[in-house]
Amino acid sequence: MGLSWEVFALVALFAFLAEYVDSSLGMGYGTTLAPILLLVGFSSLQVVPVILLSEFVTGLVAAALHHTFSNVNFSKGSPDMKIALALCGCGFFGSLIAVLFAVSLSDQVLRIYIGSLVLIMGVLLLFLKLRQHKFSWVRLLCFGLLGSFNKGASGGGYGPLITAGQIFSGVNPKSAVGVTSLAEGVISLVAVITYSLAVKSVDWTLALPVLLGAVLSTPLAAYTVKRLQFTHLKNFIGLLAIVLGMITLIKALR
Repeated sequence: MGLSWEVFALVALFAFLAEYVDSSLGMGYGTTLAPILLLVGFSSLQVVPVILLSEFVTGLVAAALHHTFSNVNFSKGSPDMKIALALCGCGFFGSLIAVLFAVSLSDQVLRIYIGSLVLIMGVLLLFLKLRQHKFSWVRLLCFGLLGSFNKGASGGGYGPLITAGQIFSGVNPKSAVGVTSLAEGVISLVAVITYSLAVKSVDWTLALPVLLGAVLSTPLAAYTVKRLQFTHLKNFIGLLAIVLGMITLIKALR
């Protein structure tokens, strides 16, 4: 479908709101934006590659802004940068594992699995009295592989698991949001390249409004994270994970 100025503005607004939530809490961009654009009338071949491209761009922009606002430290050799690089590495291996083992599973089974996992993580984050856990590379790498497996298998379930998983692994919630933005941005670039090679002609009609809306929201999101306290941010992340997990389960069971 073509883009009138009204549709252009509407798509940009949807992207702005979805990216604001994602860059503020580390999850929810593709999960919320993709269904909305499909309901508006765009095809999956128009939506999926554009969302992946925008996740790459906004992931890097959001990561840079989180670093600027001191939510996370991406200086060379910093713990946050090491965590981000480790998660990027997990992204390659997790996606490969997903291709090898998940292709035989039905889409419904994968969605039930991802929805259940994200829902459980959200409940634990929201209702358990979490202290600042001692950092664990083992837990972090396990969550990294699991999250990238989810993304490679179904295209979703990465942000909620990786953000919550970092908190359970001892990472500060503000750092976890920034690290997730960077890691998902890098992994999305790999997905965009793969998608471009697999599809002969990609329709980039939605690229401009989606990128415009998403990029404009990232400074506001980074500032929001800077102002939030540890407990409030943890609770917001837990609540959103519960909502996204329930939505995923309901769609899969229907």
